[in-house]
Amino acid sequence: MTASSLSWDQAFLQPPVCDAWKDITEGAAYQLASCIVVLGYMGGSGIFGSFYIFGLLAPGYFCYALWGWLSACGLDIFVWNILLVLTCLLQLAHLAYRLRRDTIPEEFDLLYKTMYLPLQVPLEVYKEIVKCCEEQVQSLVRDQNYAVEGKTPIDRLSLLLSGRVRVSQDGQFLHYVFPYQFLDSPEWESLRPSEEGTFQVT
Repeated sequence: MTASSLSWDQAFLQPPVCDAWKDITEGAAYQLASCIVVLGYMGGSGIFGSFYIFGLLAPGYFCYALWGWLSACGLDIFVWNILLVLTCLLQLAHLAYRLRRDTIPEEFDLLYKTMYLPLQVPLEVYKEIVKCCEEQVQSLVRDQNYAVEGKTPIDRLSLLLSGRVRVSQDGQFLHYVFPYQFLDSPEWESLRPSEEGTFQVT
């Protein structure tokens, strides 16, 4: 009975024994591939851990493919490892897309770290809050009014990210609004949801 005609049962119950070990080792490509793959599987969890894992597995499998093509002369070894390289590259592209999609503008990232992270607000919840304001950031130049008393409708709620804003009424200075303070919370809170009104201060 030849080795090719062994049934699966015979292969598992009476596995063939190696007659002799080869005197030579596999080439440098095989050894390098094994080292890279071992390092690749030492990656951590999360998106950056996945970047590490697939970033090392792709060149590791590529080295296996080179070994299969140049040393082992096995078309199946080459094809399978090229498929694994392509799978790793697709996974890396997907991770890069997710990372790009999940990033938020720098101003909102700083706001999260300053105000929401100390309160242990999950990042996903914060992203939903940011979506409500459509990631709008309004820049004001010096002496430009954010709101004018008696004219500007109360239809928004804004937070100052940088600089300071002077608050006055009838031309008289009242106080300053500093970073990470609301610009219009008193006016916002003074109205019922169905009411309309205008700013009491400039």
